[in-house]
Amino acid sequence: MNYELFQAIHRHAGHHPFMDSFMVFITEKALIIYAIALLLMWFFGSRIYKKTVLLAALTGFLGLLLNLIISKIYFEPRPFVTHLVDVLIYHTADASFPSDHTTGAFSLAFAVLFRHRKIGLGMLLLAVLTGISRIYVGHHYPIDVMGSIVVGMLVSVFIYKTSSFLEQILQSIINIYYRIAQFPQKK
Repeated sequence: MNYELFQAIHRHAGHHPFMDSFMVFITEKALIIYAIALLLMWFFGSRIYKKTVLLAALTGFLGLLLNLIISKIYFEPRPFVTHLVDVLIYHTADASFPSDHTTGAFSLAFAVLFRHRKIGLGMLLLAVLTGISRIYVGHHYPIDVMGSIVVGMLVSVFIYKTSSFLEQILQSIINIYYRIAQFPQKK
């Protein structure tokens, strides 16, 4: 069933130039878009937004760390290793499960969504597109993407529920930023 779902999404790859370009763009640039969004929230947002950025960064880091652990315990070959697949962009033949791109996208999206609905919904839409793009370009199976959504959600909920324990550290980091930003160091 996993391979049939993969085929249902991936079979269009290489046949629709606009869709191919769009999916390649999403798969290559989504995390850059997230980084830009978080930087804008940091530089132009209030303390609450800055705290969200720090928590989102921590969530993304923990999500990718969990992916690394999972991929060391369970190795699933990528679709292009196991099957004849038209891969739209090159990727190494490392573990397919779970998808790092998708985990990063969903971790960041959920972390922001839990605190700022409007921005978070936009990020969540981009995360869904990221997951679909990873299948479309031939890098992941649907189960890899679903596993990544679960990892992203679990890590995001964990950080959301435990963020009160990090409050002093977060406020200290934000205070340091304000001191540096308002009072440039002299040589």
